[in-house]
Amino acid sequence: MSLRLAAALIAALLAAPAAAQDISAANLTETVRTLASGQFQGRAPGTVGEERTIGYLIGRLQALGLEPGGVDGGWTQPVPLLHTRLGSPAKLQFERAGHHNVQPLIQGTDIYVSTLQPADVAAVAAAPLVFVGYGVHAPERGWDDFKGVDLRGKVAVFLINDPDFAAQPGEPVAGRFGGKTMTYYGRWTYKFEEAARRGAIAALIVHDEGGVGYGWNVVKAPAGENYGLVVPPEKRSSLQLQGWIAHDVADRMFADLGLDLDQLRATARRADFRPVALRGVTLEAEIPVAHEVVQSQNVLARIPGATRPDEVVMYGAHWDAYGEGKPDAQGRIYRAGANDDALGVAGLFEIARAFKTAPAPDRSLVFAFWTAEERGLLGSEAYAQNPVYRHEKTVANLGLDILQTAGRARDVILVGKGQGSLEDDLARLAAAQGRTVSVESLPERGLFYRADHFSMAKRGVPVLLMMGIAGASDLVDGGTAAGQKWVDDYTGNCYHQACDAWDESWNLDGAVQDIELFRAIGDELARSARWPGWKDGSEFKAIRDASAAARQ
Repeated sequence: MSLRLAAALIAALLAAPAAAQDISAANLTETVRTLASGQFQGRAPGTVGEERTIGYLIGRLQALGLEPGGVDGGWTQPVPLLHTRLGSPAKLQFERAGHHNVQPLIQGTDIYVSTLQPADVAAVAAAPLVFVGYGVHAPERGWDDFKGVDLRGKVAVFLINDPDFAAQPGEPVAGRFGGKTMTYYGRWTYKFEEAARRGAIAALIVHDEGGVGYGWNVVKAPAGENYGLVVPPEKRSSLQLQGWIAHDVADRMFADLGLDLDQLRATARRADFRPVALRGVTLEAEIPVAHEVVQSQNVLARIPGATRPDEVVMYGAHWDAYGEGKPDAQGRIYRAGANDDALGVAGLFEIARAFKTAPAPDRSLVFAFWTAEERGLLGSEAYAQNPVYRHEKTVANLGLDILQTAGRARDVILVGKGQGSLEDDLARLAAAQGRTVSVESLPERGLFYRADHFSMAKRGVPVLLMMGIAGASDLVDGGTAAGQKWVDDYTGNCYHQACDAWDESWNLDGAVQDIELFRAIGDELARSARWPGWKDGSEFKAIRDASAAARQ
């Protein structure tokens, strides 16, 4: 062999990305079994479980040889959180005109509410209710459900999802908000934000399992708890209470007022819809609140880039789960999130390990372990508001949040079709694995807006999400029928429940495929000068385009 040929072979080996077999199912298993164990008490923010989790994460990252990537050269970024918990209501009811007819409301059965106010009592006194349809204000789409109605001191009652979610063929609204694909206007977070912007004292969303993508059991799972970012008094929400009203309770309330909620749903699909005052009924509430500020933390680690260290490829997963709850049928009290998202955390460790065995990348790699995702993407939002690495120089954010555990698949599920060019990279590198891309099967669930990557997307950073429950994978063993069964079993029984625990029946071969795929995407980006972007029509394109000069 000539010296030139030998040198070329050595150079090729050094330039090659980490080998696919570096992602170890055994390592994933060990990490998940550890994080989902009782030692970590369900990994709730601000608890002993968090302290142990943060220590474990830092220890693992140190052992992998990563550098601290947090604030002031440390491993973490502080995230102060307001933690509230409602007690037993002294009063929670609808009152009819003249107070002659009182309908008590049972928290967790008829209604589910929480608060983000640091007060000892959440109080609503005879507040009138206003039905605001889907509660969308979208000037760019020629849509305004509010029509100037004053909501100050009132209770806004919303429908979940978008105005065209239930549209029939031929209706003018059909396709105006993406059809079955949820926009951010359809998310419950947007609706609460809009109610607060308009001064409402409370906001209730009529629960509809098809529209929101999960059952009442998931809605009430936090058991009266809520978390929010700590904000100064002048920026606090006007909402004393926010939450959901059960579908049958809402139907009955509207019927008692001589209104047909199904008919109002159809009316709300028209651009000329006007809010409907629910005359003759008010909400009364007096609920004690335990509140505290808890200090939580994001964990950030980095592998510095060799030639362009200020350009960052970011991987993310959330470390938190739901902590302690009531015992389930098997007596388990910790909702430990083995899949959601201990498996994602394990995936980040494996990707980091693979990169550390390969030559140094040109761009820096950042591994972000977010707090309080389950409480509303709060850790990633705190980072997005105060980034450690400039958004305009962040190449991409690649998020892992719930991976399928039923074995190898012939495809990979794309969340958020049409948003960005990273989906083209996904398709190309999946093909190199011998796989195809399938679009999420239930885009009306708005999964694109329900994971931590969305906090970055809102700042213009190109994003890609790997989420196993987004569709029925075409499994090598059993096809899409088996893939759908896995999705149904997980979302129907274990999502946010104690059932989301490590199970010996897990087959992580498919998770390994997905983690390998995300490693390959990040490897390409970290070893090139390419900047992925947003596609025409994406609501995030203009934000990214505005910072183009910083990437020249």
